[in-house]
Amino acid sequence: MSTQQTTVLTTGHAGSATPRAAAQCAASDAERFVRELYARHGTTLLAYAARRLDGDWHRAQDLVQETAVRAWRHGPSLTLSVDGIRPWLFRVLRNLVTDEHRARAVRPEAPLRGDDLVIPVADSADRVLAVHLVREALPDLTAQQREILHALYFRGLSVNHVSEFLDIPRGTVKSRAHYALRALERALVARGVVD
Repeated sequence: MSTQQTTVLTTGHAGSATPRAAAQCAASDAERFVRELYARHGTTLLAYAARRLDGDWHRAQDLVQETAVRAWRHGPSLTLSVDGIRPWLFRVLRNLVTDEHRARAVRPEAPLRGDDLVIPVADSADRVLAVHLVREALPDLTAQQREILHALYFRGLSVNHVSEFLDIPRGTVKSRAHYALRALERALVARGVVD
């Protein structure tokens, strides 16, 4: 436990009436210590581990969690200050990553069996959601923009067919479609759907 953690764990709880109350306070202080550790150093540690593990974010998260557990268990020699704990955290994480590489070298991953394969199944949920979001944003467009998008994308007509149907040149259909799509994108950005 860190000095701050030890301080947090001991101050204000000396007069606890029962061992159970003291244990509950210690647990909440330990949770606070780990939360603060993650808030101050978690992102940096995770990026470092993922980089060293060739982008394996799941394994990097596991190793960062193990580093946090070791920091929590280590004792009063650690403080939450950047100078006090960060070098120690990186050293522990680097050692864990090295151990991970050594373990994989000794035991290469077994090839996947047919039972282990996860094959994504196409469903229409994403498409239904996208259509719903677009239809919700369409009222933000002008009638002319909605008409072009409806003909091209909802009815699936070609530029030539839309040109004949609306009795306008093909270039105008393309230009209106371009500006209509930009207006639709702005409407979706305003709703927080796309960046």
